Amino acid sequence: MKARRNKKQVPSFRKLLKTSKVKLENKLKNKQFKQQSTLKKYRKEQRKLRQAVKDAVSKKQMPLEDPKKIRPGKRIEREEEEEEEALPLDMMDADDLQLMRDLGQRASFLTRDLSSSEPVHVKKRKHERVIDKYEKIPRTLQTAPEKELIHLLPIKDKSGIIPQTREKPVIDSKQDEEEEEELELEEEIVEDPIRELTLEEHLIERRKKLQEKKMHIAALASAILSDPESNIKKLKELRSMLMEQDPDVAVTVRKLVVISLLELFKDITPSYKIRPLTEAEKSTKIRKETQKLREFEEGLVSQYKFYLENLEQMVKDWKQRKLKKSNVVSLKAYKGLAEVAVRSLCELLVALPHFNFHNNIIVLIVPLMNDVSKSVSEMCCEAVKKLFKQDKLGQASLGVIKVISGFVKGRNYEVRPEMLKTFLCLRIKEIEVKKDTEDINKPKKFMTFKEKRKTLSRMQRKWKKAEEKLERELLEAEASESTEKKLKVHTETLNIVFVTYFRILKKAQRSPLLPAVLEGLAKFAHLINVEFFDDLLVVLHNLIESGDLSYQESLHCVQTAFHILSGQGATNEGVEILLQCLDVMLTKRRKQVSQQRALAFIKRLCTLALHVLPNSSIGILATNRILMHTFPKTDLLLDNESQGSGVFLPELDEPEYCNAQNTALWELHALRRHYHPTVQSFAAHLIAGAPSEGSQALKPELSRRSAAELFQTYSMGAMTFNPPVQSSSSKKKSEVLQGDLFLNEDLNQLIKRHCGEVTTHLPLDFAKYLKTSLR
Repeated sequence: MKARRNKKQVPSFRKLLKTSKVKLENKLKNKQFKQQSTLKKYRKEQRKLRQAVKDAVSKKQMPLEDPKKIRPGKRIEREEEEEEEALPLDMMDADDLQLMRDLGQRASFLTRDLSSSEPVHVKKRKHERVIDKYEKIPRTLQTAPEKELIHLLPIKDKSGIIPQTREKPVIDSKQDEEEEEELELEEEIVEDPIRELTLEEHLIERRKKLQEKKMHIAALASAILSDPESNIKKLKELRSMLMEQDPDVAVTVRKLVVISLLELFKDITPSYKIRPLTEAEKSTKIRKETQKLREFEEGLVSQYKFYLENLEQMVKDWKQRKLKKSNVVSLKAYKGLAEVAVRSLCELLVALPHFNFHNNIIVLIVPLMNDVSKSVSEMCCEAVKKLFKQDKLGQASLGVIKVISGFVKGRNYEVRPEMLKTFLCLRIKEIEVKKDTEDINKPKKFMTFKEKRKTLSRMQRKWKKAEEKLERELLEAEASESTEKKLKVHTETLNIVFVTYFRILKKAQRSPLLPAVLEGLAKFAHLINVEFFDDLLVVLHNLIESGDLSYQESLHCVQTAFHILSGQGATNEGVEILLQCLDVMLTKRRKQVSQQRALAFIKRLCTLALHVLPNSSIGILATNRILMHTFPKTDLLLDNESQGSGVFLPELDEPEYCNAQNTALWELHALRRHYHPTVQSFAAHLIAGAPSEGSQALKPELSRRSAAELFQTYSMGAMTFNPPVQSSSSKKKSEVLQGDLFLNEDLNQLIKRHCGEVTTHLPLDFAKYLKTSLR
């Protein structure tokens, strides 16, 4: 049988290059040490052989008798024989010398050739010499390469253990030379200095790389969108690009991947929460379609989780400002990456409130609402407001409110007021709750007994009755469950909101959060339990009396107090809040307002309209118009005659006793000459008695709007007039009036006579006239 060829390929020189330099040096040292030890062993054996031959030749033959018992007569003969034996070899006979050499060949094991593997007591031919035996050992040429043996695992059979060895393959010298030449060429190529790119070439190269990355991102995203269940594994490939290591395009590519993954998750995420499978469900046999759906859901949840962790890490890197070992992204780029990550988290907070890990997103977003960076803080606050506005069930809103309340308390109420202003966007109103409930559970009409008898048979009526009974039970169960669940969530949310508000009113009355608290109480005051009304009104009164509040904060307190009693809400500031308060206090409660109080407020409001901007004046005059319609007898303020005794006291705190009936609305005449045309129209309308018809009546676009709406419509926030001010165009006069038309006829003739005289040019002598004047 042919020997089995060695299938193991000889390692090339290129593969050996991949090995570390230290390993190659160790291999070379081991090989040299092995050769040296073999050569040293061979030399030692030859040295022992030569020493054995020398000892055999010069060794003395000891007698068998005890030398101490030799007779004295023969001692002399013995000494003579020793002297003869001590003679040098040159003085011995040839036969004696040959005999001694033969005896040396039959000596002990010291004379044996150690390189041989023959046993000691082997019969040897007579007169065989050591040199002849040495000559019989096969020799190898120096040019033959030294072969090394590789020891393999031994084989065991009946005869015993059989060692297995194999020769180590020898590398061809020609191949080594070629590989050495290639290595030298490579070294020469590497050693060449790399040409530095110019700025323009670098930008072109970066643009090219960036375009390739964009195409790759687009291809992956398109494949995932076309068939999400089959290509869910490509999400991992796309997410791995978040670790882009090319410093030229790393920041841009990571931003693009973050936005692409955001849009992908918004599109392919189902409208339900994916729960983990139980052990029983995993062990149950299912169809291929179900198995495919499960794999898609598991992969989606896993990649979504890793994506959120990547976004969180980007924000942490920006906060900690620690440079990574890779040094791919600079510290300056951390903020840009973090803003993109925060924007993605905000969109996921709003778009996927029903999906997994929503509470984790809330925990990340809420601290960022109080961030030092204004852009990041506003971004997060706007996302929370948007979530509150579109959350009908209230479950997601409840989670956000819990985290915000705990965060505000943990920071000892030292947070941005914008965090508490987001509470104003909560959809917690009794009317909206009832409306939503009715929309979801519309009552279904069932057929009457007469209709069934006319249209259905007996068997059909029987089946119809059972079907309607089942439908009623299902509708009742669904309606009661959804309504109770929604009311429960809204109640819990409101409790947390009011607890936060009351803590700030009690412990942080001088905090900048107070305006937001008062505004929130004004919005949700009608939902507060009646038991807290007295305590809350006392707190509001004490805040106003303390004098620490600004005028807006005081108005918020007033607005809150009246909304607690009226059950209405408002969300504006400044003058608009004042208009809301007046509407609630006077118009909505007109049966509890006396005529004296109405006269006092109309007079004070007209005075105030002279000192504010045009939009505020329009809102105040619109409020006076409504009051004059609500209280018709207030038209006596348009008459100069006084009613009764007393003098008007404008600085009196009590409006009932300020004698407002003895004054007049002279402010309207000043407002009639106002530079704003709409203010002029309102002033003229009120002077005429606020008629509903006639030439002095208001236009429909002014009369049908409330005071708050007019305040917003004519706002000066954009630094423009509404309507715009018309530019005055200069008109050319057709006729120019002559000056002589205004003079007397005699005077005109005198002027003409003097103008017609011939003037004589005389030399000017100022000294002459000066002397004359002095005389």
